[in-house]
Amino acid sequence: MSSEANSDDVPVNVMADDQSDTDSFSDASQTSQPSIEELSELLDLEKQKATEYEEKLKHILADFQNLNKKTQSDIQNGVNAKVDEFILDFLKIYDDFVRAKQVFSDSDIDTTGLDSILKNMDSLLKKYDVFSIDALGEIFDPNFHEAISIISDPDLDDNTITKEIRKGYISHERTIRPTLVEISKKEG
Repeated sequence: MSSEANSDDVPVNVMADDQSDTDSFSDASQTSQPSIEELSELLDLEKQKATEYEEKLKHILADFQNLNKKTQSDIQNGVNAKVDEFILDFLKIYDDFVRAKQVFSDSDIDTTGLDSILKNMDSLLKKYDVFSIDALGEIFDPNFHEAISIISDPDLDDNTITKEIRKGYISHERTIRPTLVEISKKEG
């Protein structure tokens, strides 16, 4: 098979510059020119190829868009994981300040400085959409709470949170640290 048979090019007759128009006309009538049917078939074939290429391009573009979305999602998840890790470390320090304030308050020591620091820390948490989980009196939810003790109380519904042992926090609608709680069980 010749390379011309495999080619995607449309056959074209090239004339030399030194031929006159009349020579080319007479040569054209002597050589076999493709018929209208052959040209129509070639055009249909090229249209089919163009359609196939267009479909391939659409699939490649869709694949690229999906890859781009996945990459953006992976990047965002990676950033969120690092931010959450930092916030968790920050919350340990925050908890220490809260405990220190409580100890100083119980000892009648002025906590004005600690109050100011805690207020700044609260502002920082709020700025980065980190909010505490209010749990006391709520019904236990494993998405937000972690039960570490159970008490019997016939006056309360089962799984009512009776005590917060450690505050939990939510960041961008994700629980980054569950609230450690004590829950109630009815006797019986």
